[in-house]
Amino acid sequence: MNHVVLTALYGLAAALCWGSGDFSGGLASRRTSASSVVVAGYTLGFLVLASLAVITREPFPRPSDLLWGSLAGIAGVLGLLAFYTALAQGKMGLAAPVSAVLTAALPVLFSAFTVGLPTVLQLGGFAIALVAITLISQPDPSSTAKGLHSRSIGLALLAGCGFGCFFILISRVSPNTTFGSLAVARLASVVVIVALLLVRGQRIALPLNLTPLLVLAGILDAAGNTFFVLAAHTGRLDVAAVLASLSPASTVLLAALLLRERVQRLQAVGIVLVLIAIPMISA
Repeated sequence: MNHVVLTALYGLAAALCWGSGDFSGGLASRRTSASSVVVAGYTLGFLVLASLAVITREPFPRPSDLLWGSLAGIAGVLGLLAFYTALAQGKMGLAAPVSAVLTAALPVLFSAFTVGLPTVLQLGGFAIALVAITLISQPDPSSTAKGLHSRSIGLALLAGCGFGCFFILISRVSPNTTFGSLAVARLASVVVIVALLLVRGQRIALPLNLTPLLVLAGILDAAGNTFFVLAAHTGRLDVAAVLASLSPASTVLLAALLLRERVQRLQAVGIVLVLIAIPMISA
């Protein structure tokens, strides 16, 4: 199979898993704190990835893989905390699209400097995909606070940088230590967020009735990370990152199908653009 097509399939699989995991985590967050959901999901993700590393008899990650994995985990969780803080300020209409576009744009710029520009058709697909991500990330206008705030802009940019750097850093791990390196990344994320919660004096509350959702979120998160690393190792990082960044589309569709949430007109346009961008990027 063509390497670009295989990269696209892995990238889309990562988007599907991450989007579905976000949907499961979002449902759980309605009944307990988001920080508790993140800690539980990331911990389960670590256990799944560590178990897979043992089952597949992967070699223990090299020092460089431990470093890349740890840095990726720290970048990802700092981006997540910045994103949640921006959302808590009621600036969803600003934070979501800004962070989503920057998340996809950073790996594209990184690949342009390290391995050269992709084809003209793929560049067109990237441009359409970035527009699609922006549109799909738009929340319901009735729940969006109006107006701009410099702090919210800064937090959105920080979130996008954190997520984009996670893509770049985790792509540097060795192909033969995928599960182990991803487990290190998740462990680093858990350590950072638990330390911050302890400093703030916040408790981690996990009702037992949320166990199925938390387990599902953790497994999907681990699967999404694995598919993304496979995509990055199979082909270009920019192709993998842009397609994986389409994860909000699956979250929106699941919410519409299972919760009967109304898809906004701009989100519907974004989903259509996704269908146009995917074959262009995979060409």
